[in-house]
Amino acid sequence: MVVLNPVQRIVEEKFITLLRSCKNYERLHQIQAQIVTHGLEHNDFVAPNFITTCSRFKRIHHARKLFDKIPQPNTATWNAMFRGYLQNGHHRDTVVLFGELNRIAGMPNCFTFPMIIKSCGKLEGVREGEEVHCCATKHGFKSNSFVATSLIDMYSKKGCVEDAYKVFGEMHERNVVVWTAIINGYILCGDVVSGRRLFDLAPERDVVMWSVLISGYIESKNMAAARELFDKMPNRDTMSWNAMLNGYAVNGEVEMFEKVFDEMPERNVFSWNGLIGGYVKNGLFSETLESFKRMLVEGHVIPNDFTLVAVLSACSRLGALDMGKWVHVYAESIGYKGNLFVGNVLIDMYAKCGVIENAVVVFNCLDRKDIISWNTIINGLAIHGHAPDALGMFDRMKSEGEEPDGVTFVGILSACTHMGLVKDGFLYFKSMVDHYSIVPQIEHYGCMVDLLGRAGLLDQALNFIRKMPIEPDAVIWAALLGACRLYKNVEIAELALQRLIELEPNNPANFVMVSNIYKDLGRSEDVARLKIAMRDTGFRKLPGCSVIECNDSVVEFYSLDERHSETESIYRVLKGLTMLLRSHGYVPNLSDVAHGLGVGLWDPTIHSALLLQYNSVREVIFPVLAILPDDHSRTLLEEVVSRAQGVWKAWNRALLNTARLVHLSYVAVLRDDTGAVFTVFCGWYRPLIMVQEGEALKLMYALKWAQDHNLQNVEFEIDFKILTDAVI
Repeated sequence: MVVLNPVQRIVEEKFITLLRSCKNYERLHQIQAQIVTHGLEHNDFVAPNFITTCSRFKRIHHARKLFDKIPQPNTATWNAMFRGYLQNGHHRDTVVLFGELNRIAGMPNCFTFPMIIKSCGKLEGVREGEEVHCCATKHGFKSNSFVATSLIDMYSKKGCVEDAYKVFGEMHERNVVVWTAIINGYILCGDVVSGRRLFDLAPERDVVMWSVLISGYIESKNMAAARELFDKMPNRDTMSWNAMLNGYAVNGEVEMFEKVFDEMPERNVFSWNGLIGGYVKNGLFSETLESFKRMLVEGHVIPNDFTLVAVLSACSRLGALDMGKWVHVYAESIGYKGNLFVGNVLIDMYAKCGVIENAVVVFNCLDRKDIISWNTIINGLAIHGHAPDALGMFDRMKSEGEEPDGVTFVGILSACTHMGLVKDGFLYFKSMVDHYSIVPQIEHYGCMVDLLGRAGLLDQALNFIRKMPIEPDAVIWAALLGACRLYKNVEIAELALQRLIELEPNNPANFVMVSNIYKDLGRSEDVARLKIAMRDTGFRKLPGCSVIECNDSVVEFYSLDERHSETESIYRVLKGLTMLLRSHGYVPNLSDVAHGLGVGLWDPTIHSALLLQYNSVREVIFPVLAILPDDHSRTLLEEVVSRAQGVWKAWNRALLNTARLVHLSYVAVLRDDTGAVFTVFCGWYRPLIMVQEGEALKLMYALKWAQDHNLQNVEFEIDFKILTDAVI
């Protein structure tokens, strides 16, 4: 009989308490020094706790050094080392160390085998798992519920559900956890019917078992069966309600997940995340923002990082910059400053809303950056035309030891495209394969075709397409066609059109592009022929959609949309704007628009103004967005950019006096049916026009109308009565 030394036991307990409460690695070194001083580094009670603490700080190699110095580790020490490897993802080391335990005829217990089995599953090592299974049986743990549950889970995840059921069948006593494990095993293998059969046979069911089967029906997209089972569930908790909510959201049943949310007796942050995330999954971004506001008002719960990521994603899709800025400040106020996930989506939001400077600031403030952080900022800089900065960021990424991936090179090749760096683009394309072993995907080939096309090297672009090892898709041929439109190369354009007709025969936009080339070359018969071909497709091009943020909400308009309540006033202002432009000698080149619509130049039908904004003292800041058909975007974009600065100067000369100045802060975003984005800022010291996500976009023409005496710099204040009575 071993007599315990009371003093030593007190010291051991003291060190165990210090290890469990240790907050940092430096403090751990100090505790270790004291442990060594007292000669307890090999102690059966202290050593396992020291290894566990090292694992918590991800210093698993330090833990292994101590472990290797222990002459005869007890089972608790072995388990601590196994657990440390498992928690830090060192699954191969877990299995190898278990082999060492077997070689010295160690004595594993029922807590040892589940860790080893889980590591075998992570390694997809079924053979190793079977060996551990045999070892567990030899040590008498054949019917142990911990071991059996782990074996069932391992076999099921590898698709060996028959072996999982064999383990289940060999057990003498099966508790509810084991029953749940085998039911989940069949569901993982896609056999929900067998899972339901076992569910009906189970002698005892808890809320987890009910939720597992409901989730199985949801994953198999059988929401009717899931709802039927849910309605029979005796003790529905918040987790089960959340499962149904997410199920309807994933399957696109918006009305049903809204109904489930409203029916919930209690809601936690995951419930609100289910609602907000459901709207995002189904493309309902305005509803996402409204539900977030509702959460803050009536939810009585604090949003987590998932909530913030979903809301900021919606802001980026809508161009809701003001809302995004507010969420940014709010996120920092509740402790998410520096959070990697929130930081990444903030970078994306600011980049897509046109404030690339803010995106860079957020990126630089991140304590830790992952590949998504680097890819987002590099692609954002490239999209905004900051190609030198994008390439510089790529060099910084490499110097900091981050390995680029395929997404990184999409941004790099886009940057080369913006700068016309054909030679550098090919060098980066080659290094992607040679230095980083990245197999080029269709998007990389698309970037190269765009690079050559924008540089006017159309023959080289065509040869590049023909030599591609993968079949070019419609995006690549459309990029080539767009370059042909720019350089009026009708021969290659006709070839590209033929390929596009084969790939997407119902897209009339391709016919329009070639028709415009024919028109520029004076080939009216070919124009008429293509119009007939376009009509014969039976499809019409979807109108572009634009949104504008105002007063914490987002209003949506379509091209040629006349549903707005202020449509009449908007068109009157546009007409007055036209007269003002002409009075300053501006003669727009809108022949492409008139040709496309069959109307006269500057006909009101080519404009769609978006929003009137009134304030409490009848002052109105009036942003006018004239959305022109996207088939002629390139010509019109060049026209606006070349004339915008002169127009502002003319207005500044004519309109010098103003009583007050209203700071205008809004963002307008245009989206076409391809998802491309064109952002216009009207704000203090903001440029008039800023382009996002390429040039193959609809044109958004942002101008503000003011009375003759009411302008200073680029900020306006307009009295509504004067506006409506005296504009024209």
